[in-house]
Amino acid sequence: MEFDIFFSISQTPDTSGFIPTESEMFSSFLDQAVHADKLGFGVGWVAQAHLSTEIQKRNLNPVVPHYPGEVGLCTDFFQIAQKVISRTERMEIGSAVMSILASGGPIAQAERVGSFLSLHGLAPNESRRLHIGFSAGRFEFMARPYGIVPRDPVEEEAWPALRGRIFAEASEIFLRLLRGDVLSSDMVAKTVLTRSNFRSDGDWERVQQQALTHYGLDDLPDSIEIRNRYDFEEIKIIPQNWNRDLLNLILGSHDPILQREVNEWMPVQVFNLSITPPHVIEGTHDRMRESYHSKGGPWQRSMMPRTVMVFINEEQGLSPQERSEAAKMEAESALSTYWNALEGTIDPSKVNRAVDNAVIGNADEVVEQIIARYDSDDRLMCWFDFFNHDSDRVMRNMTAFMTKVVPRVNGGV
Repeated sequence: MEFDIFFSISQTPDTSGFIPTESEMFSSFLDQAVHADKLGFGVGWVAQAHLSTEIQKRNLNPVVPHYPGEVGLCTDFFQIAQKVISRTERMEIGSAVMSILASGGPIAQAERVGSFLSLHGLAPNESRRLHIGFSAGRFEFMARPYGIVPRDPVEEEAWPALRGRIFAEASEIFLRLLRGDVLSSDMVAKTVLTRSNFRSDGDWERVQQQALTHYGLDDLPDSIEIRNRYDFEEIKIIPQNWNRDLLNLILGSHDPILQREVNEWMPVQVFNLSITPPHVIEGTHDRMRESYHSKGGPWQRSMMPRTVMVFINEEQGLSPQERSEAAKMEAESALSTYWNALEGTIDPSKVNRAVDNAVIGNADEVVEQIIARYDSDDRLMCWFDFFNHDSDRVMRNMTAFMTKVVPRVNGGV
């Protein structure tokens, strides 16, 4: 089993109510990244966010109205990645996940990837890869200032389904430019909405009716073509001649159609959250064995990193039972704080479900839980800083996990 680490850089109150400054947040993150490298974590995945969630609360549709502080401080993954690579020796770095709708859109993001890898690849015998997890973005409001908004009444009515297809259009542009294509918007697949894009007959019928009225049609349409979101003549990104073997791409979407579509262009793996039901996980593996791009080689379970929150307690001066109880209390406190911040209430059922999908306890218990829940070929993306700003404690937990858990999970004593 392979073990990566996830860094949230989330500036929100921890269970004690403490909120670090921005500089304290970044300093703690870099300390933890250096420590993770020394411990032997494979990839350091960094959460990305855009724009202040605190200020967004003032808007008409606040996405996290009860969430104090900022959901994430990493707005430019490439600067963060360069800092981490310059301070570490073995650990690779990844975005979890980068929006290709925000920050200028898919064309700008593709050029940033190429520029980064052009410089990164200058080092002699450089083999550490850049892992680009990409998605439509954590929250819709982060892309709206970049023009990702409905342009007419038909798009307004179709928006929940249409936004996903805008991301599909952006993904094709992003991947084909990274591949080295010369591309214009005329070469990109058209967005055509049909009943299959909508959850219910009623949702589709409302869009049909809006199209009938807005476009002045004679009958309800069976399909509706949406004009390109990105309109451009032939382009090609620069720099051009960088080592594409140093790039690994991961899609942040559970849309099975999109998972297949992106693999028409380049090998693209898939992110997975720990709360995903087992049948969805196995279905994704089955689908990717068939659809993963041939240039990526045979599909491996490790190509779908799985997020897991780790609440381990191996603190000195406590008995194994005391460590177990302390870890459970820490987990329940952090998860209750999370749901209270997210929804304004603490839903015991949601806390319990989240507890069921975390690994919690002393080292012996965490070993047992990982072996029982995960396949030996899985790759876990371990989250230690979940509502925990005690950086020294976070690093002790990382150490305990990598020295007392991982060797036993992988067959050691």
